[in-house]
Amino acid sequence: MENMQYAEELVREFLVFRGFTNTLQSFENELATDVGRGFQVDKLLDLIFSVYVPKFQAEKLVGLFGFFKQCLSSSSTGTVLLASLSKLELSVMRYYIVYAVRSGRRDKVLEFFGTSGNDLMRKDQDWTPWFAIPYVKSPSTDPHFRLYFSKEWYEALRVAVRNFFDEIFNGTRIPALLSISLEKNTISRLKKEIKQLNSKLAQLQALLEEKEGQLCRSRSHAASATDASIAQSTSSTLSSGVLDEIIVSSRDNQDTYSHATPNPDNRLLAQDLVDAAKAKFDLESLPTPSGHVTTSLNLCSENGAGGSSLMLQDGTIETGRAVEGEEEFPEVKVDFQETFLGHTSPITRCRFSASGNNIASASMDGTVRIWTYDSSTSASRNATIYCGAEIMSLDWECKSDRLLLIGTAYGGIKAWNVDAKRVVCDLNTTEAFPSVLDLKCSPVEPIFVSAAASRHVSGYIDDSAFASLTVWNMKTWKAMTVLPLGEDPPAITSLCFNHNGKILAASATDGMIHMFDMSAGLQITGWPAHDCGIRSILFGADETSIFSLGTDGKVLEWSLQKQGHVLWSINSKSHLRHEMALDANGRRLLVTSGSVRAPIYQVRSRESGLRTLPHSASVTTVDWHPTLPIFLTGSADNSVRVTSIL
Repeated sequence: MENMQYAEELVREFLVFRGFTNTLQSFENELATDVGRGFQVDKLLDLIFSVYVPKFQAEKLVGLFGFFKQCLSSSSTGTVLLASLSKLELSVMRYYIVYAVRSGRRDKVLEFFGTSGNDLMRKDQDWTPWFAIPYVKSPSTDPHFRLYFSKEWYEALRVAVRNFFDEIFNGTRIPALLSISLEKNTISRLKKEIKQLNSKLAQLQALLEEKEGQLCRSRSHAASATDASIAQSTSSTLSSGVLDEIIVSSRDNQDTYSHATPNPDNRLLAQDLVDAAKAKFDLESLPTPSGHVTTSLNLCSENGAGGSSLMLQDGTIETGRAVEGEEEFPEVKVDFQETFLGHTSPITRCRFSASGNNIASASMDGTVRIWTYDSSTSASRNATIYCGAEIMSLDWECKSDRLLLIGTAYGGIKAWNVDAKRVVCDLNTTEAFPSVLDLKCSPVEPIFVSAAASRHVSGYIDDSAFASLTVWNMKTWKAMTVLPLGEDPPAITSLCFNHNGKILAASATDGMIHMFDMSAGLQITGWPAHDCGIRSILFGADETSIFSLGTDGKVLEWSLQKQGHVLWSINSKSHLRHEMALDANGRRLLVTSGSVRAPIYQVRSRESGLRTLPHSASVTTVDWHPTLPIFLTGSADNSVRVTSIL
């Protein structure tokens, strides 16, 4: 009732504004006699069968059905209902002709065919015999038309029309004016809930700060209590001869020095180890309930990629170098695979277009190539773009394959039109933020967001760099706004929109995930997701979760319904991962690798993961086809591969 009254007020306001006083008076009179305050099918039936048909108002009859078609075309169930409405429309039009023939107004039949005949023929070929009805002497006895002149057919038609309109308006469809009222009430309710949640959030933040203060004080006391104990026990252990045998090895020098009795040099080395133990003692090594202290000490020094390593753990000293392990997953079963060899330097980015028909790939020499893997797809869009700087980011326009955005390490953002084969816009970020680490186009609005950093060193992201998030208009090609990140924010490494473009997720080098409301241009939430930097971020397929890839190789799936809760995780052995991609179903996660193969994890599944077929060098970039089980892998061997899996 409240929604109906609000809608009526909107109608009154509009009629007064337009000066439709006669219409307003008629509206008020009909409201005074309206009892049900709902959709009244009887009045619609009277309009059709007692006004439009008897008065031969064919144009209004056609317009009425056109209006209902327009209403149904915007609903989610419109396809089925439109088909039923079209059948009813044809039957009502035939009743109009029958009524005109019965009334002796064959001129109205000819007039109707003159204005609507072509449309009727396009809709249904069964109308062909009806064009002869004005010339048939007794159509009511003709075998082809006899049914339509019967009382039973007329009554069945009225019942069908009644049931149809009663169903769609009293059951499935709400008029737009009533929807406005419902949305207004929903917005008011959500605002109240947001206010309550903000209040609760403030209370929880205050409680969290209090608990963090207590935790810091507890750790400080624990550290003071254990420091003396660690120093004493370590000194005793070293002096008793546990460290009397020290092995130092490196790849270039395999000489081994050992001794059974301490000498002054060894005592100095032991004292250095004790000092290092004190400096690197982890505060998490707190006393256990039994009163004992558990410690684990690692001392490492590296000299380049193959330098020496000295490790002390649990009283033993070992040597070695870290080797990046490769997951022992079975090899993926391949339907077909195509390799593109057009690049002359390692691949940095590769992306499918919105339809999946075209591919853009970039390499370290500053070139971008557009190509297709499918021989049935036109190669007219194939092109090579020379950017003159290292390519940091690529993204296709979401609504078509027409535009490709390219971000470089020197502040350039290029928009390439694949049909015109030219750069239609060449933008530049501010001098303070020259490195465009990522670009993302909105899936709905003609905008994109750029994540730029203040510094960049070729081959990796500088963790000490600052960030800038800029929203650009793709019609005017001008900056619209800068999203707030606070003072001196760490660099933003990856961006991701949700399906309707209302929420933007961003990951940073300090391990934070930030969430922005794009309509308000404000950050709505954020949380620390990793103890290290984050290199890639993705919304889950159902958008109730978000994936993050840390520089330590860990992949975490975070719940968006219960913030801070991890739904699924992978603790990878590889630390050389910086990009990941989800398939269309959100069940397979493809991750770059320091190995020649890339792992494909089965998300939230007990099934074993898979491995891609090998490149001849590390896998540097990945992407999935938007709809099909096909993925892209770019490699340091200068090649890009398209693989379709079974």
